Amino acid sequence: MTKDFEHLYQYITFGQQEFGKLYDYTNTDIPLPKMIKELLDCAELDPDGENILAVLNRLVGLREDSLVQALEANKKTPKEIAKIKHKMYESVKSIYLDRHLALLDYIDEHQLLTPFYRLLLRGVHEVGKALSEWQPKWSEHILEIINPSLEKKYKTTESIMKALREEKLLEYEASGEESDRSYSALVLKENGYKPLTYALVFPDEVDAVLSAFNQLICSLETLEDLKYNHKEQWLDYFRALKFAFSEKDPSKVMEKWRRVDAKWMKITTPLQVGHPLEYYEDHYRKAVALEWDVRLNNPKANDENSIKESIKSMFTLVYKELELENNSMQSAVMTNLSKAQLYIGRPMLFYAAEFNGLFSAQVVPNDEIVSASDGKKIFAFADNVLDSIRAKPFLKIHTKVFGFDFMEKERELIFKKPELWHQVYAITTIGHEFGHILWMDKTSESRMNISGMFKNIEEFKATLGGLVAFFEQDEKKELAIYVLTDTIKRAVGLISWMKTGEVEAYYCEGLMHLHGLFESEVLVFEKDSLSINLKQYENAKKWYKKIYTELALHYAKTKDAKEFLGRFVSKEEDGFFLPKDEKVRKFVNYYWELYQKMGRSVEDVDVKAKWLEN
Repeated sequence: MTKDFEHLYQYITFGQQEFGKLYDYTNTDIPLPKMIKELLDCAELDPDGENILAVLNRLVGLREDSLVQALEANKKTPKEIAKIKHKMYESVKSIYLDRHLALLDYIDEHQLLTPFYRLLLRGVHEVGKALSEWQPKWSEHILEIINPSLEKKYKTTESIMKALREEKLLEYEASGEESDRSYSALVLKENGYKPLTYALVFPDEVDAVLSAFNQLICSLETLEDLKYNHKEQWLDYFRALKFAFSEKDPSKVMEKWRRVDAKWMKITTPLQVGHPLEYYEDHYRKAVALEWDVRLNNPKANDENSIKESIKSMFTLVYKELELENNSMQSAVMTNLSKAQLYIGRPMLFYAAEFNGLFSAQVVPNDEIVSASDGKKIFAFADNVLDSIRAKPFLKIHTKVFGFDFMEKERELIFKKPELWHQVYAITTIGHEFGHILWMDKTSESRMNISGMFKNIEEFKATLGGLVAFFEQDEKKELAIYVLTDTIKRAVGLISWMKTGEVEAYYCEGLMHLHGLFESEVLVFEKDSLSINLKQYENAKKWYKKIYTELALHYAKTKDAKEFLGRFVSKEEDGFFLPKDEKVRKFVNYYWELYQKMGRSVEDVDVKAKWLEN
């Protein structure tokens, strides 16, 4: 079946690359295809280059921020924007469900994979359709009704968290201990809020999901997994999911989902299914998103376990330097690292919450009790990310902010040095995912999230884990500079997410990076011009190592995340974070204003054309 996986991986790769060519319509006089015209009509936008880019970022890039920016520029009200976002979700969902069905038909026609796995994919698709129908109702209830009502009543994140804690409205273990995430939702009753499981809040939607699971389980019971001998593992996993979704007792729901994660960790095939694993948009009760997908491992992927070993070595070094005696945390970290399974591949099928955004990498499950015995899975989608970067048009804002020479160097890496690009990705992205594992045990997140700010330092901690592990090696100069330029470009780019709530944690991460890059004088901003001095690499390296050591100690002592975050940023009256350092704040405000004006302005087509030549 290895050849089947190679065939399938190549076919999916070709499909994504062809789909990415839709971006070519952002800067051309060629008549628009019907699909793009319909998306523009759905968004109520005129067919100019910036608006075409906005709807394509929503469709191909699966991001809403460019769309929202375009709608705001067209004077749409918040209510109108919310309505259009829902309409666009339905359009995007329809397009991808058709694409997924076509892929499944292709697999059947060419008799790829075994009958067991062909049936499994069909069943997963049916579950995905049901979850995709549920997704907008989940978003509307939690993100558009309940959370705004909490914000109106309690004003600040800290006040909301305090009230939820005092009124016992969070998710709890059977023991009564507070959980770090939830698989339930609040409903507003006459006497106040009440937490109910999904089966009670969304009964019709959950019934549809359960029906799809029943069909999937019944169909798989009739066949054998002749290739990987994983039939029972798959059945145990899908049954556990069915029981978790159907649970009506709030005191039992966490244990049911923990069982899902444990069963999932037993599945080690090249084809992986992803279920609800992480929370994103819900900043208060941390409701886990309705994720559902199939991930395909690249049969020819390089072994990146050297990253794991460098992370282990760095963790041991810093732990000794801090003279810590937190044996439970150290044991949890080393167990998770040693048991971590690494999958490098592509998303194959995806549904529901993932129509609003795909991850570039992921480390899961977040349940540290499960991970203590079974470890974690790390997924990295390097090929997917590189194809996406190459497909997108060049933006004028990048040349204006970073300068022509800087961008030429970056484009050389992307288009002409793919092997080196993959090395940078391994350090900054796979390293980031391993970095999540460090300094954590089963109680860390709940103890550090008293003010609701844990996620806003956790992404920074994860990235620094990969960077500092790299710094502790004998870095190659060319690779080291590209790691630094990637960090600069990403930190600046994250400013564009200032007002995108579901990615607030990454925006805050970017602000903390910028603090260090300015303090180490890698970046200087004067007279509306950003200067980049890569010769200050060693200064940046020293700053990152110093800050990471301080952050590791903060985690080891399980202090409130707000204390560390507050060293770098402050939350303004409008509810958004800005840097405390005046130099950094000045640049962030400059970039944000510039992004509003030209964030979707595309370079002339010939600027990119030379990079597409062989």
